[in-house]
Amino acid sequence: MEKQLPNGWKSPKLDELIIFKLGGDWGKEPEFNDSDYVEVRCIRASELRNWSEEKGETAALRKIKKSSLAKRELQAGDILVEISGGGPEQPVGRTVLIDKSVLAKNAESKKVCTNFFRLIRPSCKVNAKYLNIFLQYFYASGKISEFQSGSNNLRNLKFNDYLQINVPLASEKEQESIVAKIEELFSELDSGIASLKTAQEQLKIYRQALLKHAFEGKLTEQWRKDNADKLETPEQLLARIQTERETRYQQQLEEWKQEVKAWEENGKDGRKPRKPKITKLDSDMPLGDFVEIPNSWAWCQFGSLYEMISGFAFKKADYSNSGVRLFQIANVSFSKTLWDEVTYLPEIFTKKFPELVLEENDVVMALNRPMLGDRLKVTKLSKADTPSILYQRVGKFIFYNTDISSYFLYFLQSTQFTSKLKEELRGVNIPFINQTRLAKYYIPICSVSEQQEIVNQLEEKLSIIEQNEKEIESALAKAELLRQSILKKAFSGRLIYKE
Repeated sequence: MEKQLPNGWKSPKLDELIIFKLGGDWGKEPEFNDSDYVEVRCIRASELRNWSEEKGETAALRKIKKSSLAKRELQAGDILVEISGGGPEQPVGRTVLIDKSVLAKNAESKKVCTNFFRLIRPSCKVNAKYLNIFLQYFYASGKISEFQSGSNNLRNLKFNDYLQINVPLASEKEQESIVAKIEELFSELDSGIASLKTAQEQLKIYRQALLKHAFEGKLTEQWRKDNADKLETPEQLLARIQTERETRYQQQLEEWKQEVKAWEENGKDGRKPRKPKITKLDSDMPLGDFVEIPNSWAWCQFGSLYEMISGFAFKKADYSNSGVRLFQIANVSFSKTLWDEVTYLPEIFTKKFPELVLEENDVVMALNRPMLGDRLKVTKLSKADTPSILYQRVGKFIFYNTDISSYFLYFLQSTQFTSKLKEELRGVNIPFINQTRLAKYYIPICSVSEQQEIVNQLEEKLSIIEQNEKEIESALAKAELLRQSILKKAFSGRLIYKE
């Protein structure tokens, strides 16, 4: 590595640049009463999420022994290295620098870190900012994965091995110049990123405003005036929906009778076909806080439009290396399907569980952890998503009138629905949707022809939003690549010198 560095640079091991290293202390609850203990603020991994803005302001109030504080009190220039708690999506090994702005937060309390960190204190040979920036660059490069151990869900840092990484080291004066140049370039870069993120947020707001107007009837106000002859009355709407529901149920009953007969003739081999049910819709959800809708529209309950099938808890022993893909909760994102990791079942399972086989245009929803931020994890399947078979904790909508599926999907993505759903989620650690409760929600319904017009307009406008979102995501990715390029030049001695 030294051969690639400018003259005068060195490549010491990280351990050679540290004069002190020690684990943290979580201590006891602040109510604990003992004269040997003192109150402190303890920095946790959760503080790293918004470190650049908050600088550890949310650090937990704890009590630790005075003797422990004497060894572990954080000082300006200290670096915290995360050594435990990483996972598949976020490797362990993040670092933060303790500076005066951190110590100024809740200044009445001294600061320590939790035992999920190692405190390292750089020697006078290295500028603390320079070292922390290098460690963050090393982390972002992906090389940190070589220094992890543990299970898939909990990763630990092999700290002693980590201390053996080489640090490209310039003279003290050069370190200061490099840090100043990085901060200058990053300031310009961060300004551009902030503008992109602002535009990203504005697109989200516009998207929800568009959906809101759609389901208040404002998007198709002129269309209704121009197509008054195509509109149904609210009474006709609800009567048609009830007829479609009853027709579908009677059809299912007849199909079930035929399946039972075939099952009996086959010696009752396998599972007995499940008798169809029709959801009772005696709702306790009032319409009082609902928005006004056009006179030709009506409110009806979700369960009037569909039945839902939940997936089956297939055993790991059933999995295979090929066959039909298992559609799991991890595959559902909002408005798309994720196939990063694929689990297979033998093809025979499509015959054993025909009701769980997914087809193109099926609408599916995550029933556990259904929200990703403010958006519902629900999607309509494309041809590329099939064939697949439904796993537990994912639900498939079977619509009595398939023409309504796109309209219904867009409503599920609107804040009119998601804001109410968040209030109704059950469970603490794993929030979930109560399907009976879900069926009792109300949706504003209009004639099928107006529904199609709403879908057409939404698809046209939302496609423009999605294209803009992709362009912003691409620009943000390029900005991150530029950041890494700046750091690569910095630590190869090419940032403040002409090549």
